[in-house]
Amino acid sequence: MNGYKIAVIGDRESVMGFRALGIDVFPADEENAKAVFTGVVRAEDPAYAILYITEELTIPLRTEIDALKDELIPAIIPIPSKNGTLNLGMNALNSAVERAVGSNIL
Repeated sequence: MNGYKIAVIGDRESVMGFRALGIDVFPADEENAKAVFTGVVRAEDPAYAILYITEELTIPLRTEIDALKDELIPAIIPIPSKNGTLNLGMNALNSAVERAVGSNIL
């Protein structure tokens, strides 16, 4: 294995710009999000340490994401899409900080 990589999953318009940064891009919509997510998470070479997912796709993937929330790899980070934010990323960060510290310090 050549080390860990970063991937992004989301609608084509929201994620294609990440390719210029050297991030592996996986366009998906609600219909194929589970199959794409499963393929990325199960990838062995390269294995993905960080997985950005547009907030809109975190909703249909909630069960799959929750199953991995206590794993170190991959770190799953919700990001806004071209449609703007749903504040899911900030809510997830607040929840993680509260679990780690015992209260919300943000």
